[in-house]
Amino acid sequence: MKTIRVPIFLQQRVMSTLREKLALAEQKLEQAFPEPKLNYKQRGTTAGSAYLKEWEIRINPILLIENTHLFIDEVVPHELAHLLVFKMFGRQGIAPHGKEWKWMMQHVLEVDANRTHRFSVATVKSKTFNYTCACKTTHELTIRRHNKVMRGENQYLCRRCGEILKPKEVSAATAEN
Repeated sequence: MKTIRVPIFLQQRVMSTLREKLALAEQKLEQAFPEPKLNYKQRGTTAGSAYLKEWEIRINPILLIENTHLFIDEVVPHELAHLLVFKMFGRQGIAPHGKEWKWMMQHVLEVDANRTHRFSVATVKSKTFNYTCACKTTHELTIRRHNKVMRGENQYLCRRCGEILKPKEVSAATAEN
């Protein structure tokens, strides 16, 4: 996979927001926190991820570049909130987007507590393969799942009818297009 280079000015804006929100958390919680590591290697349709034990935030460089302002204002605090909740409450009995995380987002970091982003993922969405079942529903499987089916390593079931998903037949006319 090709590595996407994030321009320095964007990395600086991400770091600036991260430090601003971290300082706000330290002030409101009256506690010091280490600065998280930033990693720009998040892939797929996920905007960002918090790696709790590594104290690291991984950022999707393509979604950052395509949605700079919203990404920095929403995703950076979102992932920071996960780290702060982990540091304050641990992991036991804490839901990833539960009341502690919502409280951290709204009352400490002063950001709306949105669980998922609303960015277009057309440029980062991977190829999918159409499968069908007894109820004639079309299911899209990722290339990873499709390859497992083709190698006989796994089978997937329709959640509605419970039947094993089968690769959808491609007509000759469709295959030529």
